[in-house]
Amino acid sequence: MNSLSVFGTSSDAGKSTISFALTYLLHKRGVKVSPFKAQNVSNNSRVCDDGGEIAVSQYFAAEAIGIATSHFMNPILLKSGSKNSAHLIINGKAVSDIGVREYYKDIHSLKPYAKKAFKKLRKEYECIVAEGAGSPVELNLMDKDLSNIFIAKEFDTKIILVADIERGGVFASIVGVYSLLPKFLRENILGVIINKFRGDITLFDDGIHILEERFGIKVLGVIPYKPFNLGFEDSQSILGYDQNTSKAIIKAGVIKLPHISNFTDFEPLVADEQIELSFISTPASANSYDMIIVPGSKRVVEDLQWLEEKGFFEILRSKKTTIVAICGGYEMMFERILDPNAVESEILETKGLGRFKGDVVFKEKKIVKKELYNIFDCEIEGYEIRNATAKKLFQKQKNLYGTFVHGLFDSDALREKLFTQINKNYKGYNFKEYKRSAIESFAGHIEEHTDIDYIYRMLNKP
Repeated sequence: MNSLSVFGTSSDAGKSTISFALTYLLHKRGVKVSPFKAQNVSNNSRVCDDGGEIAVSQYFAAEAIGIATSHFMNPILLKSGSKNSAHLIINGKAVSDIGVREYYKDIHSLKPYAKKAFKKLRKEYECIVAEGAGSPVELNLMDKDLSNIFIAKEFDTKIILVADIERGGVFASIVGVYSLLPKFLRENILGVIINKFRGDITLFDDGIHILEERFGIKVLGVIPYKPFNLGFEDSQSILGYDQNTSKAIIKAGVIKLPHISNFTDFEPLVADEQIELSFISTPASANSYDMIIVPGSKRVVEDLQWLEEKGFFEILRSKKTTIVAICGGYEMMFERILDPNAVESEILETKGLGRFKGDVVFKEKKIVKKELYNIFDCEIEGYEIRNATAKKLFQKQKNLYGTFVHGLFDSDALREKLFTQINKNYKGYNFKEYKRSAIESFAGHIEEHTDIDYIYRMLNKP
């Protein structure tokens, strides 16, 4: 069976969600399939079953079909580094901070990792759904592209284009990408999926005819817009979440740090009908919330300085407001942040908010693990990704809750405990059941509006 590459005709076209849905639908048809992305750039990552760290989109797609998550699914991951550098993770393990220019200069040295990972998965799975990155035809970067053309060429994958009609210019983006791809890759294109259509879908009937008859590009589907508040890939995608607040009785505000990370922590709150969740950037707006959440951060000291500059310190030191501080946010709550080896910052010592006694110390060896935790008297299926260390994994002081562990709000018991203290009428819900239902519903939506039969036949064609 052939493997499949999913290319976007632009950034944020919906590659991640379409790749996930195709992986899910192929699995549903009995295909042994795995998600893959050679290189990802994201501060949103998860700890997989083999102990490695990968981007959330591949983790989410694998988890959705019940297969073991592995670092081979995303062998190269880049996170925010200091100044013009990136934090490089290879095969699930942190390697170093590397300058952006240096990274692209040496990018050919990373190709063997991508090849080895794909081959490893291909031995175990019948089909690999390889998500692309950005646009595959950035002409000045095509020779440095690991996720699109390199994988498609190296493994002769079939290709599906995904175009975002909401942006406008959908014909130009589709035909432009198609025309600029090398001829040998154009021959492997199965067609295009038009994503995020709003309104009467029959209005695009002529568009289908134009693409197929004039340009010879098969339209595999036109997908009506449907919110999907899971598997957030980046900060832009989470800011585009869709939430029904008509039944909300509690307002929770997440401080939108400049280097916010692991914001899938808040998916259970987005899905909760009794919670109105907002991302806030000013302390003035923070005063109207029942709970303030200080999220994870890839640049803790810089984000702490940003909080001070913006004027958040007063509310974060207040003992009246319920505050939940997670990982980087937790680190900010200590008396001092020490980074003697400049692991995350060139600033070796910084005063924290002083809500918890003691110091946070950054160590060169990164802690990456997942397990079952007991936090605030609740069982949490969580994970840790951090260089910072402190004496306590979690702490509570009056209305302040802090922990290094991500995944707190996935726990129905913890949400009920926290939110009933704010409003006794809070009832909660089963997040696991919601997640299962939402995944099935969204995949079914894609299946209804896409020619999955044709895709399946072409993947099985010699």
